[in-house]
Amino acid sequence: MPVGTYSGGMRARLAFGACLAIQFDVYLIDEVTSVGDARFRAKCLDAFRQRMDQADVIMVTHDYETMRAYCDIGAVLRNGTLTLFDDLEVAIDQYARTMSTSPNSTMEIA
Repeated sequence: MPVGTYSGGMRARLAFGACLAIQFDVYLIDEVTSVGDARFRAKCLDAFRQRMDQADVIMVTHDYETMRAYCDIGAVLRNGTLTLFDDLEVAIDQYARTMSTSPNSTMEIA
């Protein structure tokens, strides 16, 4: 079937599979762990754990528990300024405070 006929979840699965088929030094992951059923999400997270032994992962997510499970440090982007935090909990707290005052901010976690 042509990829254009795939659902959003199926496209995410295809992209995830293609990403893991190639060894990279750094993986940039944007919310892929939040799509699909529970089994697919578990496979994604397990694959990330394995990749993190040999590569770096930059994960963009709004799920604090995913951040806590997979990330060591955090960065908050606000008004074009990126601030890096060595303490993930401080980054999460800063992001939460930023979102309460500026809903267009984003958070990147590594």
